[in-house]
Amino acid sequence: MTDKILHASLTRITDLERAGFDCQPLPREQWELGDYVIGSATIARGGFSAVELTSGRVIHAVSGDSILGALAVRHATLEVVGSWEAVGTDGRMNLLSAGGLLGRTTSVSGMLASPMHVAYRGHAMRGGTKLRMQDFAKAPARTQKYEVPTILIIGTSMSAGKTTCARVIVRQLKRAGYRVAGAKLTGAGRYRDILAMQDAGADAIFDFVDVGLASSVVDREYFRPRLRDLLGLIAEAEPQVVVAEAGASPLEPYNGDTTLEELQGSVALTVLCASDPYSVMGVIHGYDMMRPDVVAGVATSTSAGVELVEKLTGTKALNMLNPESIPELRELLADALK
Repeated sequence: MTDKILHASLTRITDLERAGFDCQPLPREQWELGDYVIGSATIARGGFSAVELTSGRVIHAVSGDSILGALAVRHATLEVVGSWEAVGTDGRMNLLSAGGLLGRTTSVSGMLASPMHVAYRGHAMRGGTKLRMQDFAKAPARTQKYEVPTILIIGTSMSAGKTTCARVIVRQLKRAGYRVAGAKLTGAGRYRDILAMQDAGADAIFDFVDVGLASSVVDREYFRPRLRDLLGLIAEAEPQVVVAEAGASPLEPYNGDTTLEELQGSVALTVLCASDPYSVMGVIHGYDMMRPDVVAGVATSTSAGVELVEKLTGTKALNMLNPESIPELRELLADALK
């Protein structure tokens, strides 16, 4: 193609920006999860316009810009719910996340700006064959059991403070002299989360986009082998410890429960980031999971929140943004990695 296209960050695993491609419309019945498609943006006044590029940089599109993203599903509790399967024969879609997830919205938070409308132009093609995320997925050189000590960060919902805690933990592990890998194992594709871990000092970063997934809202048996590939890629980097974020919560359809199953035996410390103290109880009682070792995130923003979490659950709570909590965090990490 010759016209200017915004390559959303879901295309960062491809050579499309460098080597180019053709744009050809396909009948709706030929669309599939993970297809790379191009659409023309229409942005309402004051509406959502952010697009995350392959570099991780976020720019603001204007109406008429072409966007290259991937057909996907999003199921965000606080923002947008939508799916590529909800797109009709008219090809009218929305940008479901700044990273390039494309589909039709079915539910939008009233606190969110109007989603970007995207009119389907065609599929990314080469040699008459459509291009899919799976075509560019990475895989480990060999199958191996994942046995890397892992600091697992889970949440009660999105926007509970997981990425912020991951940054703090990575920084403390690096100061302790560890070789650290940062990873996001489930969620909706955004580059910014693992870039934040790299900025904090992680020696290597990975996420599910690397193995050809736009989001982890897929069938469990479709997700499991790709998660195993992702864990294999992480192990190949030979970290001494992994700081792994699982997006959303284990109770949402992002395969957080599958991830916990696959990590059995490797989790050295579980951090539950909570949006409020009472949501901690909801996750603990609503999901048959290991009890978190420590609660952090938005719920622990004040001493009152810390006290209430500990009173309700009997679990240690830490405000990781409070410098006074760092010595205790270092001690928790050291004990977990002995």
